[in-house]
Amino acid sequence: MVLFEEESEEEPKLKYERLSNGVTEILQKDAASCMTVHDKFLALGTHYGKVYLLDVQGNITQKFDVSPVKINQISLDESGEHMGVCSEDGKVQVFGLYSGEEFHETFDCPIKIIAVHPHFVRSSCKQFVTGGKKLLLFERSWMNRWKSVVLHEGEGNIRSVKWRGHLIAWANNMGVKIFDIISKQRITNVPRDDISLRPDMYPCSLCWKDNVTLIIGWGTSVKICSVKERHASEMRDLPSRYVEIVSQFETEFYVSGLAPLCDQLVVLSYVKEISEKTEREYCARPRLDIIQPLSETCEEISSDALTVRGFQENECRDYHLEYSEGESLFYIVSPRDVVVAKERDQDDHIDWLLEKKKYEEALMAAEISQKNIKRHKILDIGLAYINHLVERGDYDIAARKCQKILGKNAALWEYEVYKFKEIGQLKAISPYLPRGDPVLKPLIYEMILHEFLESDYEGFATLIREWPGDLYNNSVIVQAVRDHLKKDSQNKTLLKTLAELYTYDKNYGNALEIYLTLRHKDVFQLIHKHNLFSSIKDKIVLLMDFDSEKAVDMLLDNEDKISIKKVVEELEDRPELQHVYLHKLFKRDHHKGQRYHEKQISLYAEYDRPNLLPFLRDSTHCPLEKALEICQQRNFVEETVYLLSRMGNSRSALKMIMEELHDVDKAIEFAKEQDDGELWEDLILYSIDKPPFITGLLNNIGTHVDPILLIHRIKEGMEIPNLRDSLVKILQDYNLQILLREGCKKILVADSLSLLKKMHRTQMKGVLVDEENICESCLSPILPSDAAKPFSVVVFHCRHMFHKECLPMPSMNSAAQFCNICSAKNRGPGSAILEMKK
Repeated sequence: MVLFEEESEEEPKLKYERLSNGVTEILQKDAASCMTVHDKFLALGTHYGKVYLLDVQGNITQKFDVSPVKINQISLDESGEHMGVCSEDGKVQVFGLYSGEEFHETFDCPIKIIAVHPHFVRSSCKQFVTGGKKLLLFERSWMNRWKSVVLHEGEGNIRSVKWRGHLIAWANNMGVKIFDIISKQRITNVPRDDISLRPDMYPCSLCWKDNVTLIIGWGTSVKICSVKERHASEMRDLPSRYVEIVSQFETEFYVSGLAPLCDQLVVLSYVKEISEKTEREYCARPRLDIIQPLSETCEEISSDALTVRGFQENECRDYHLEYSEGESLFYIVSPRDVVVAKERDQDDHIDWLLEKKKYEEALMAAEISQKNIKRHKILDIGLAYINHLVERGDYDIAARKCQKILGKNAALWEYEVYKFKEIGQLKAISPYLPRGDPVLKPLIYEMILHEFLESDYEGFATLIREWPGDLYNNSVIVQAVRDHLKKDSQNKTLLKTLAELYTYDKNYGNALEIYLTLRHKDVFQLIHKHNLFSSIKDKIVLLMDFDSEKAVDMLLDNEDKISIKKVVEELEDRPELQHVYLHKLFKRDHHKGQRYHEKQISLYAEYDRPNLLPFLRDSTHCPLEKALEICQQRNFVEETVYLLSRMGNSRSALKMIMEELHDVDKAIEFAKEQDDGELWEDLILYSIDKPPFITGLLNNIGTHVDPILLIHRIKEGMEIPNLRDSLVKILQDYNLQILLREGCKKILVADSLSLLKKMHRTQMKGVLVDEENICESCLSPILPSDAAKPFSVVVFHCRHMFHKECLPMPSMNSAAQFCNICSAKNRGPGSAILEMKK
């Protein structure tokens, strides 16, 4: 049943439903004339003079036959225990719903309104007002008698009254008044704006937002008034309170009712429109708007057109808006229908999002408010979202959302997988399948792998690499891959994947063979991880061909598992690889591969000459004769020179440097290293007729050989390049040597003197003699036990001590006396003697 129509795609703020059950029965035979709302129940008045008490679902709980004519107004106090009723025939009743308390009065004119004191339940607040041609205040005095006071008259019928706290607001034909029941003063008069409207057809709507804020709706005008306390200095003869209009604005339609909603307003509007066909005015659906009031205008938040029964015959006066403050419920009352408007909750918000196919927002809203939603389940919304995405063709997004929505529900996962299979989109869901918690049936994973194997080898390989091997039956997939390899035996992707499958199945031998065939980078990792060294003994050449550096490092690191001898034998037919292995072995340890050093000479000469000379220098196991033979055969001059020198044939080595290399600097350097006079003689003889060699010798010979030997042998008239500079350098070198010698001499003399002084100071220091010292000759304590007796002790600078009588007498040839011990050990004399006498 549609109760409203939306004008935009914005979400409505309210939701609507008809008040049914007992209300439906009542309005089938009668018509609603007024209604009052309490937090606990509803009170409905009809055109046939009946008053019904209803629960919030519309069920009848009590019925009162008040009058044979229309009920104009029902009023309840805040406790809901007392009710006032007035009717078109002038009858007024105020009575207790749960007590025998009752008041009856009949007037000679229709009574349009009644309002009981909000706190009527208190004995001090037994008051109510009625409005017809006069506004009367009834009060119960002592002895339970009622007296009435006229509060206002003379401005037409009183048609609307609202009592809040100590303030009574009412409307007549001229405007709105507010009366303070405490001070017994009328504090304001708000005139109506459009006096052309009949007040009986377009009545005033009054609503208290709180104890001091009154909202007035009349015609198309809305005013918000605030009751304020007047400052004492301004009072004089004025009321203690005054009213300020804080906001006023015009609406598009006629106001039939008002209600507050937080800081906004709910406005029920009566709408008249002109027919496009007949150009005649007709009654349209009433509207319920939520408005944000501003100072001089307003902002429309939402607007709903309500489909109430009989709206075509209704007038503005036929609509009423009642509300329950506690639950934000708004009742739209018309003669043939009662509609309840409620603030939309999170379930309603999700309903609207789902209706608009905004599934992602609905899912997010449900997750945020999962403790508050009652009608919806996150899983149901998520499944609807997945179905929507699939229907729209967004298979990848749908599959990705499965991770979040399905979570750990294995049954739902399997259901969705089969659904994707039916539409041929298994590939879309494959990246998002759970791989650990939960784990689906192996058949699910195998089904997806077969799908990829039929059409996408790369995708199949990716899944095998990413999925743990225990998700599916490995042997089934291995057989499937083998079947495909029969058609395409050289497909590298399939071969690599098969190797991975063998690895999962711990069939490392087959996996290693495939990796080596493919020259795959993981082969070394596989060997190390699973200790497959026994499987590679006959595959060393393949490993070396694939990556010689890594292979050699691996073989050398695991020498205990694959011996050096085995590796060298396997590489016998590939000497270039054999050289790489032995070279790396030699770098690690010069002695481990000593049995292969002779072989290595030829290998270095053939494949790595730059490292031949360093090898010859570092190896102590290399046969020099064999090396010399190979180097001479290949005319390796530098290596031959080194070998000749090492074998002691320095003259031949020097001759080779001079004759083959023609490098005087190298020849001089070689002569310096050997430091052999005969070599210098050979070098001079060879160079004497070669001016460039003479220049080199003059520049370098000065510090090793007397330059005169060379200069005397230079033939007269021979032109020598840069001779002057060479001679100057010789002189400078000579002067430098002289200076160095003099400097060294000075330093030596100074050091000798310093040490002599230090020795003298040391020898002049006193020597401690105590009871622990003994005579080195008789081995008795050096000091006598009786200190009173005279004694003599001789202490040498070497710290040996003797009783004087224990020392032998000095010879006649020398009066000096020496330490017997030091003299015997040839350590030199004890030098001076310290003699102690007492």
